Amino acid sequence: MFTWEQNVRKVVPYVPGEQPNQPGMIKLNTNENPYPPAPGVARALKEISSDRLRLYPDPTASVLVKALADRYGLKPEQVFVGVGSDDVLAMAFLTFFNSGKPVLFPDITYSFYDVWADLFRIPYACQPLDENFRIRREDYFKENGGIVLANPNAPTGVAESLSGIREILDRNPDVIVIIDEAYIDFGGTSALSLIPEYDNLLVVQTFSKSRSMAGMRIGAAFGQPELIKYLNDVKYSFNSYTMDLTALVLGVEAVKDEAYFKETTGKIIATRERVKGELRKLGFVFPDSQSNFIFATHPDIKAKDLFEALKERKIYVRYFPKPRIDNYLRITIGTDEEMDELLSFLEEYVRTQG
Repeated sequence: MFTWEQNVRKVVPYVPGEQPNQPGMIKLNTNENPYPPAPGVARALKEISSDRLRLYPDPTASVLVKALADRYGLKPEQVFVGVGSDDVLAMAFLTFFNSGKPVLFPDITYSFYDVWADLFRIPYACQPLDENFRIRREDYFKENGGIVLANPNAPTGVAESLSGIREILDRNPDVIVIIDEAYIDFGGTSALSLIPEYDNLLVVQTFSKSRSMAGMRIGAAFGQPELIKYLNDVKYSFNSYTMDLTALVLGVEAVKDEAYFKETTGKIIATRERVKGELRKLGFVFPDSQSNFIFATHPDIKAKDLFEALKERKIYVRYFPKPRIDNYLRITIGTDEEMDELLSFLEEYVRTQG
């Protein structure tokens, strides 16, 4: 070991989903949207003058902040934007979780939460989901340094009720409660409506899923002005120019086209519900997903074997070799054609394993 290594901050990093690039593949492993962004996004991209790229972007990201504020009926000072919701969440961890008490989040959830906690030296305690992959509210009524809940949860797809979130907020008035709504546009009820009532609520969303812009990296947080001010203070102390020009311009176009947004999310929801029915016929079991994926297991088939068999057919899904979920596969909802190919393969595979 080199002597300088004793001063290196060492963490176990987050491992993103595999990003294959093969002709003819069906990519259902990273919860991307199968449909392109709103048409205005492509038009705006062509119209961006190259001369504008020599200038720094607006550090306040005002055009995107205003578009989001208008869309959700908030004031601009209630909106924070960043480079994907991961950036926004990391800033929130750094800003709000400094009490020395453990931050609480579920044992089965987005696996970046514990990575950020370790990176920023934040103590945390994972609370076990019940046998149906639901949170137990009473686990979040004890003393803590903050709470983070993904709703709908990942990788399970389970959505908690707004009344349940309200109860957790009521029992935790002295800490920040973050509701990570990466998948809220596919089901469940957003906690945005609770912002006027709770000065400690931060709601985080992303453009990567429902707005088809995973490649652009845009995320946002919504809360009372004081929370957003603290986030911006940390942001400006870290990097004043987090949002690039193209992200700002294209993000606005994505927000503006409400009709296209509803059309594409509606397609994904309809496909998801159809696929649920077909998977049940094949003997698969899964929580009632309200996201753009299904978290499925089969009582007679090993998930890892099925994962490898699918991969051989160039159909990529996500497998998590972790306790309690190592016999589940997370299957992103693709187009109807992609899901039909998946179902055809699964029907053949289940029959041969019987």
